[in-house]
Amino acid sequence: MKTKFFALLLVFFISCGDDDQPVDYRSSNDQEIQDYLEENELQAEKSSSGLYYIVEEEGEGTQPDYTYQVQVAYKGYFTNGEVFDESDSEGVSFNLQQVIPGWTEGITYFKEGGSGMLFVPAHLGYGNQDYRGIPGGSVLIFEVDLIEVNGD
Repeated sequence: MKTKFFALLLVFFISCGDDDQPVDYRSSNDQEIQDYLEENELQAEKSSSGLYYIVEEEGEGTQPDYTYQVQVAYKGYFTNGEVFDESDSEGVSFNLQQVIPGWTEGITYFKEGGSGMLFVPAHLGYGNQDYRGIPGGSVLIFEVDLIEVNGD
């Protein structure tokens, strides 16, 4: 009886092991982004945070800071091309402190009227957790048009 109880207790502790440990997707996300860029013959800049971005059109207006209110038209999709979100051409308005870190950083590379792409690794997006149909650990790609910039 003691042996069965001990074996059962051991199985319980093993099954409660490291399942709750967050996965670090940085390396695999970086490779996924590099593969996508190569497959699509795109040249992107990489920031120190791990964000990749392409400025297709810099724009001529104000360049936002991390605290600014902006209006952006966008299309968000995964590296397999599946679209998970998209605004209309009028875009959406938000403060850069109220969005994922990849947007807070990435939108500041454009000036008003600018456009381009952001390649957001999971640690700058929604992390390890599933979020509204976006699986945890996902690389997110955004085509963005910075329509308007309003100071903080």
